[in-house]
Amino acid sequence: MKEVRVGLGTCGISAGGEAVYRELKRELKKKKLGIELKETGCMGMCYEEVLVEVLDSEGSHLYAKVTPDRVGKIVDEHIIGNKPVQEWIVRNKTAVDEDVFFDRQKRIVLRNCGIINPASIDEYIAHDGYRAIQKVLSDYSPEDVIDMFIKSGLRGRGGGGFPSGLKWKFARQAKGDKKYIICNADEGDPGAFMDRSVLEGDPHSVLEGMMIAAYTIGADEAYIYVRAEYPLAIKRLITAIKQCEEKGYLGKNIFASDKNLKIKIKEGAGAFVCGEETALIASIEGKRGVPRIRPPFPAQKGLWENPTNINNVETFANVPWIVLNGPEAFAAMGTEKSKGTKVFALAGKIARSGLVEVPMGMSINEIVFQVGGGIKENRQFKAVQMGGPSGGCIPADMGQLQIDYDEITQTGAIMGSGGLIVLDETTCMVDLAKFFLNFTQNESCGKCTFCRIGTKRMLEILERITAGEGKETDIELLEDLAHKIKNSSLCGLGQTAPNPVLTTIKYFREEYEAHIKEKRCPAHNCAALLTYHVDPGKCTGCTLCAKKCPVDAISGKLKEPHTINMEVCIKCGHCFDACRFDAVEKI
Repeated sequence: MKEVRVGLGTCGISAGGEAVYRELKRELKKKKLGIELKETGCMGMCYEEVLVEVLDSEGSHLYAKVTPDRVGKIVDEHIIGNKPVQEWIVRNKTAVDEDVFFDRQKRIVLRNCGIINPASIDEYIAHDGYRAIQKVLSDYSPEDVIDMFIKSGLRGRGGGGFPSGLKWKFARQAKGDKKYIICNADEGDPGAFMDRSVLEGDPHSVLEGMMIAAYTIGADEAYIYVRAEYPLAIKRLITAIKQCEEKGYLGKNIFASDKNLKIKIKEGAGAFVCGEETALIASIEGKRGVPRIRPPFPAQKGLWENPTNINNVETFANVPWIVLNGPEAFAAMGTEKSKGTKVFALAGKIARSGLVEVPMGMSINEIVFQVGGGIKENRQFKAVQMGGPSGGCIPADMGQLQIDYDEITQTGAIMGSGGLIVLDETTCMVDLAKFFLNFTQNESCGKCTFCRIGTKRMLEILERITAGEGKETDIELLEDLAHKIKNSSLCGLGQTAPNPVLTTIKYFREEYEAHIKEKRCPAHNCAALLTYHVDPGKCTGCTLCAKKCPVDAISGKLKEPHTINMEVCIKCGHCFDACRFDAVEKI
């Protein structure tokens, strides 16, 4: 027996992973078993948490949905009796149902997540950790590193997709005695959890990527700007930085060289606009997080007016792998203009929600139906929302589209940092656009008039439409406002805020028209446009719907069809949810 691993990322902990870990520890100690029990980060299969992996002479056995009361049987039958509990296993040599989830992936950024203990620098070193930075310090000049990353084709994974090698080149060439590296870990998109999971599961890979970038541009100081809402990520980063300092990997004369590097953590207060690099810089400086006009770009004049390079978590996590495996290996994956892999947080109406890393060029349909297992409850695939509030919706009939920065941008959406929310026929596209616009309207810093007021006016129109009070001129008015906001806003937040509205109008215009002209929500989602009706042919008179109604709007005798008084009904939907015979209908 080698070891037992428990996935203790935020997803695993929220599912009860800590209790499972404690029970495993107690059982192993009680039975005096010399087994290594190890906590890891997210294993990717968030939909199957709590995950416990047992490694023995036969290989890996991955247990899903483990609870404390299952631990005893796993220990007795598998660890002691050497007979895996097959009914709880989702992946080993014989249980291959979930293989497609892993087999279609290529893990570079996530190479250590779910495998190593993120709190152990020695485990990271045992998995080729810190070999890349030592190789760079001994074998490459900064210009050599820049050429390597230009050849690799690595583009920034924070959403903009700018070539990382060129970005480093600009910062390297900028004049200045003091230069900075910043890791943007201000992951704020609803439905996105890629950066959080990497920081929780493999923080040293990000630190090593930052070290290489710092050497390349000539920086001796770096910051990780991470959301304060990510306490576990911060805790593991603090541990990782301390371990590096103790080993001489950070501080003065790192790795016994003449180079110095200090990395600090700056906790962000949760402002979405601070994901924009100039607003992020202002926040680190202790100022209000408000974007500024560019140029000058941060590479020329960034933190405290000094040349600064900013990349996100996923970008830095790619760096050590590229150094060790060569730029050609990275460039061999993906499409002509989008190389390597991309990490996605799969969320929404998908069977297998979780964290995946796939080669660029894979189609949306392959991600949704093969890796993600299709739509929950066998409902119809309607669209994917990519890029969060800055992105847009791509309809199901464009599912053959490849994951490629340029192809995605042409749809009106953007790749973004990697949030991929899957939608089915129960999702109202007008309501979805309203949700994202409400988010960006709340998160606007208020500096630009069009962003501050224009998004508010757009939101008011969408609220009116979903309330059944839309006007026939509203769609054109939304489009007009959207283009003016995009063209007149200073930063990326305002320039992209209308994208969810524009893409839903572009691909689902008929839903807007149904709301406005017919006062009907095709997805049966907008409460103000719903009418509830009991089908007398299906109603058995069980009275459950009447018992659940909070306003006594449902009447009828036992074992006889019931009726709903719509003048009293508050459209809460409790009757619809309660009915076991599909007798309650939304109209």
